[in-house]
Amino acid sequence: MAFFDIIKMIFPLLLIIALLGSVLWFVKKYSYQSRNNGGAAVDVNVVFSKMILPKKYISVVKIKDRLLVLGVSESSINLLKEFEISPEESINTESSGKENFMQILKKNLNFR
Repeated sequence: MAFFDIIKMIFPLLLIIALLGSVLWFVKKYSYQSRNNGGAAVDVNVVFSKMILPKKYISVVKIKDRLLVLGVSESSINLLKEFEISPEESINTESSGKENFMQILKKNLNFR
């Protein structure tokens, strides 16, 4: 093989690697920004999560002024109960602890 034959083989390889690298950089740069802009509108916070069986959980998720009790399994997520919370309760749920969750749950289920 002559020197120019080797150059003819290496040049397209380097060109393809450079092209793939630039496409990867472009996708990372612009897809990351679009995810941050779209996700900033809704604040989602997992307040409490408890495993009830292997790969099956009950989770309490706070979205804006609502608490959602979700049943989470390997294949699905089901809404079990939805609670409206007032602004003063909203401040308490941000510290995410078992006591806060239990207090809110007892209040909404009318246990005293």
